[in-house]
Amino acid sequence: MTCPESPLGAELFGLAHRVHDRLRATRSGPPSVVVIDGRSGSGKTSLAAGLARLLGAAILPVEDLYPGWGGLAAGSAALAPALDARAYARYDWHAAAFAEQVTLDRPRRLVIEGCGALSAETLAAAARWAGGGGAGAVHAVWVDCPAEERRERALTRDGDLFRPHWESWAAQEDALFARTRPLALAREVVHAGSR
Repeated sequence: MTCPESPLGAELFGLAHRVHDRLRATRSGPPSVVVIDGRSGSGKTSLAAGLARLLGAAILPVEDLYPGWGGLAAGSAALAPALDARAYARYDWHAAAFAEQVTLDRPRRLVIEGCGALSAETLAAAARWAGGGGAGAVHAVWVDCPAEERRERALTRDGDLFRPHWESWAAQEDALFARTRPLALAREVVHAGSR
């Protein structure tokens, strides 16, 4: 997570406060589940961390479900079954294998974040996970940020680990997002770029 004391951290923490204030102002109050999607480096993880802190929510990072660098679509597809089962096997990136089971604590609010988080299947499963609590039970957010700034952020964050995968990951994003159309499913679009 980006440090709130850094300029980027302050920007994204301020953005988390604004989203939180809008959610609290709704007639039904904050939703049970918030789904945050966007392209790599857009600020999803920092926004999710700040929002989860404000909501007292648990976080489900989609990167726990990707089976490696070629697994964006598979990780996205695994979200709905994980929500329905209220558990999933976490992918260990260092061991390149799935590891321990993680249990989702249903009474808590939940923030789901990561590339591929937002799909019709995930929204339906999130509504079921929330107990079918009506239209306000799930809130979907798309985080937008200019491409060059995203790349700079991602490579600063992950450096040489991500650098050889940047282009292939972007191609996976293009293919997945053309099919799932997350921007069309978002109830809110936030702009995290400073440019």
